[in-house]
Amino acid sequence: MPAMERTAAYAAAVSAPGVAGGAQLADYIALLKPRVMSLVVFSGFAGLYLAPGTLHPILALTAILCIAIGAGASGAINMWYDRDIDGVMERTRGRPLPMGRLEPGEALGFGITLAVGSVAVMVLAVNWVAAAWLAATIAFYVFVYTMWLKRRTPQNIVIGGAAGAFPPIIGWAAVTGSVGIEALVLFGIIFMWTPPHFWALALFRSDDYGRAGVPMLPNVAGAAETKRQILLYTVLLFPIAMLPTWLGFASHWYGLAAAVMGILFIVCALRVRQDTHHRAARQMFGFSILYLFMIFTLLIVDKSLSGVF
Repeated sequence: MPAMERTAAYAAAVSAPGVAGGAQLADYIALLKPRVMSLVVFSGFAGLYLAPGTLHPILALTAILCIAIGAGASGAINMWYDRDIDGVMERTRGRPLPMGRLEPGEALGFGITLAVGSVAVMVLAVNWVAAAWLAATIAFYVFVYTMWLKRRTPQNIVIGGAAGAFPPIIGWAAVTGSVGIEALVLFGIIFMWTPPHFWALALFRSDDYGRAGVPMLPNVAGAAETKRQILLYTVLLFPIAMLPTWLGFASHWYGLAAAVMGILFIVCALRVRQDTHHRAARQMFGFSILYLFMIFTLLIVDKSLSGVF
C-alpha cells in the first residue's frame, strides 16, 4: 500500500467516532508489547542465571527490570514510528495509537523516558557493560530494524532479529561484566530461531503485510521460497541448540531433550512446506514459541540440577 494510502487509512482510524482520547493505564501497558517483553525477560533471566558467578538478588532483580523496561521502551517507540502501518493491519489496528487513544508525542516521550531510565539505572546499579549492551539493543531495534530494515527489505527479520537475541547477553554481562562464548551461543539460538518463527506468522498474515506495504518474505519471494527458507533455518538451528552440550556448559540430558525439540521443529517446517492452506504455518508459529521456551527452560533446569545426578 502506498504511503499516502496508509496515511489516509491511519487518519480515518484515529478520527473514527468513539475512539479518540481517553488514554488509560492499559494503553500505556499495551505500548510496552507485554507478550514480546515476557520472552525478552525470560531469555534475559536465562543469561543471568546461566552465567558463572553470583549477583546479589536485589541487583539481579534490578537487571531484569531494566531489561524489561528497555524492551518496553523499544516497543513504545516502534509503535510510535509504525502507527501508520499499524492502522491498516488487522493484527495491529486495535493498538492505542491507531485507535487514537494516545497522541504520537505521548508514546514517543514515554518510550524515550523508559529507554534513558533503564540504561541509566543499569549503569548505576549493575555495571556499564550490561548497560552498554542494553543501550545497543534498544538502538538496534529502533534505528536498524524499525526505521531502516522493516520497510525496505525482506531480510528485515533476519538482521533485525539480533535485537531480540541480545537479552541473554545483557543478563550474562550483568553477572560477569563481560561476554563469554556461552552468552554468544544463547544469542545464536534466538537469532536463528527468529526467522522461521516470524516467517510462519508472515505466511498466514501475508495479506496484512501486503496492505501495509511491509516487504515480508512471502510478499516478495512467494510462499514456496519462504517455506524453503523456514526449513533451512530450522535445520541450521538444530546444531546451534546442541552447542551448550558440545561446549560443556550443559549436560547430555539437555542435549537429548534439545535434539527432540529440534527434530519436532524440523518436522513442523516440513509440514509447512507441504501444506497449501497455511494451517501448518499457524501450528508452527505456536510451536516455535514453545520450542524457545523449552530450550531455555531446559538450560535453566539443567544448571539447577547439575551435580545432583
